[in-house]
Amino acid sequence: MTLKWQTKEELVNSLCQLVQFKSISGEEGEVAIIEHVEKVLQDYPYFKEYPQYLQTDQLSDGRKLLTALVRGKRDTKKTIILLSHIDVVGVEDYGSLQDLAFNPKELTEQLRNDSQSLPEDVLNDLNDSQEWLFGRGTMDMKAGTTLHLSMVEKAMAGEWDGNILLLLVPDEEVNSAGMLKARHTVNQIKEKENLEFILCVNSEPMFRQFPQDEQMYIYTGSLGKVLPGFLCYGKETHVGEPFNGLNANLMLSYLNINLELSEELMEKVGEEVTPPPISLMNRDLKENYSVQTPLTAVSMYNILLMNRSVKEISEKLHKIMEQTKLQIESHISRQASVYADLSHSNISTSFDIKLLDYDTLYQEAVKRHGEVEVARRREALVNEREQGDRDFSTLLVQDLAYLCKDLAPMMVLFYSPPYYPAVTSHSHPLVNSVGQHVTQLMEREGQHQVKTIQYFNGISDLSFIGEDNNSKENLDELYRQMPLKNNGDSFLKYLEEELVVPSINIGPIGKDAHQWTERLNVDFSFGELPHILSEAIKFTFENH
Repeated sequence: MTLKWQTKEELVNSLCQLVQFKSISGEEGEVAIIEHVEKVLQDYPYFKEYPQYLQTDQLSDGRKLLTALVRGKRDTKKTIILLSHIDVVGVEDYGSLQDLAFNPKELTEQLRNDSQSLPEDVLNDLNDSQEWLFGRGTMDMKAGTTLHLSMVEKAMAGEWDGNILLLLVPDEEVNSAGMLKARHTVNQIKEKENLEFILCVNSEPMFRQFPQDEQMYIYTGSLGKVLPGFLCYGKETHVGEPFNGLNANLMLSYLNINLELSEELMEKVGEEVTPPPISLMNRDLKENYSVQTPLTAVSMYNILLMNRSVKEISEKLHKIMEQTKLQIESHISRQASVYADLSHSNISTSFDIKLLDYDTLYQEAVKRHGEVEVARRREALVNEREQGDRDFSTLLVQDLAYLCKDLAPMMVLFYSPPYYPAVTSHSHPLVNSVGQHVTQLMEREGQHQVKTIQYFNGISDLSFIGEDNNSKENLDELYRQMPLKNNGDSFLKYLEEELVVPSINIGPIGKDAHQWTERLNVDFSFGELPHILSEAIKFTFENH
């Protein structure tokens, strides 16, 4: 069998070919790239002889995931899963360079020729003796997919005794719908082929823990993530009478000040610290312009976790809401007093902002209108749904708030998809041994400084295959506070299917994921890392 994904040059060419597929989450390229990989693998003699080992499985929206099983030299159940995602984020941030975002060699050359406006660290890499390749997906994570295809090729050539299961999924950058679907698919393959999954290897790129971080990392797990939303429901008024109402945008502004980068929601485990929360959605819900103040507004926050439970996070969020309530009420009172002095008028303002969570608001709506009426409205909204998960979650909460408008002004906490469990295999003996072996190999052969840490801080699909210690408790809290539960949810049912495999992330070096300066260190990623991955696989099979 002729091998074509083994040399540095071959791997670069393979990566560039994958990057040229504009596989932005939710767009046609996600399907096209899976079909491309399937066609390429079908041409190998192994899959011509065993076509049943190469298959795709379709998601409800038409996107596909791909699995490719290669059995080892010996008749064994031992199987390593190689997991990667094929989708990327959009390219609007590339500006005038959008046309080159999916052409790494051309983009890199263009940046080299027009380097005057580049940030200093990018210039340093362009002038570095090591080779860097720019482009959307070069780092996150088509380099990882390229490396896994290289390992599959080695497996077909009889490199190892054990089995390799390649798993390529879409949608990691949005809802992880591909990986959630894959839990069922992989379990079916496991049962049908009588496999034992001994390790899952992901190859997401190394993420810096802080700017200018030069440390190299191996990860034995992945951070968890929740997406709490806050519906601010004020009191409408005309702009000529501002103190007769409460602007939902003002409520949101104070909430954002207290939540954005909040130290209260950072979590430290050992030496690892979660990145602080940051807003991913922030807007009022007024559809048309008028001089009436916005009645409702919404903000959603990315909150990362390790050992904390969702319930603990909810408790902290309620405390921040209480602080925000006092600040808003104080702000209104203070500004009304200033205006009264200037206008020589008598202004009386008194707002008592109610603080609720979704479940409490739902129960209040049922108390006022009856369960039948609330269910009827829910069903009507589900049947007419056109929005994505985030916007539809907001709509469901907003509808309940309208039913309970006598409670206004109010601030309502709820949760939206996606949810990523925090997982870690740091105490698993095999994962520890593999991590130590790889670390020693990298230090000995490449003179690299390598550190093994528990949590990959970029969020990854490992959350749905690794070992989660808080699964039931977290799901119970989410189900209680998540509007999509029993209202057209699609992803929640997949969380209940169990697929737990010890996991490790051994990935390439890159910089600036999700930025227009995204780039891959080719010398390490395609020069040294293929050997490191191959040795990690060999060590795993020999020591399990």
